[in-house]
Amino acid sequence: MNCLIVDDEPLAREGLADYAQQIDFLQLVGMAEHPMEALSILEQNKIDLLFLDIQMPKMNGIDFLKSLEKRPLIILTTAYPSFALEGYQLDVLDYLVKPITFQRFLKSALKAKKQFNLLAQADQPVASTTAAPPATDHFFIKSDGKIEKISFAELLYAEGMQNYLILHTERGKFTTLLTLKSLLGKLPPKQFQQVHRSFIVQLSKVQTIEGHMLQIGTSSVPVSRSRLEKITQLLLGDNLIN
Repeated sequence: MNCLIVDDEPLAREGLADYAQQIDFLQLVGMAEHPMEALSILEQNKIDLLFLDIQMPKMNGIDFLKSLEKRPLIILTTAYPSFALEGYQLDVLDYLVKPITFQRFLKSALKAKKQFNLLAQADQPVASTTAAPPATDHFFIKSDGKIEKISFAELLYAEGMQNYLILHTERGKFTTLLTLKSLLGKLPPKQFQQVHRSFIVQLSKVQTIEGHMLQIGTSSVPVSRSRLEKITQLLLGDNLIN
């Protein structure tokens, strides 16, 4: 999803940009200091999601939102919760009150992704009745001259090696000519996450978190520094007992 951040406060812009860059499905296209600058970016780029501050000089976020004929998904960001009602009347997706934590930002971004996918599905033509239904629990790969069915449940993690992958499963290892990015697009995001530029893991299979390493069975998988906080929060949720 292409996103744009509009906020007159430099620290607020940089903070949101840092959060966005930690989320794989968000592509930060630009940042704007005021609505007029944002309008120029919107006209030149396809923006799917707009993080919009409300209190800004010259034109506030609500008035700017009203002026847009074609709106992307909108998430309002502000230190003034009194604007929430008016924002929701304009069909904004979410409302983030500053200071914004990464956990709250991630929750909002996931909500946006869900809505984005629903809108994308609505725009797709109706599939032929003779077409096979999409797989919901498995995929197929070519490996060692055979076509192998890999179920989501058995896949422990995937390891990217340039233009091919090693799939580590409960049945063993399978090597296939496939990129990590293309595999990630076939996997359910609630179940699988990319934790490193070379690794995708099934979250439910992680047994131990130690530093920047995840233990899955007898294997240790690295987590990149930029993804560690997000992955830790996804793994722990509210289940950590201190």
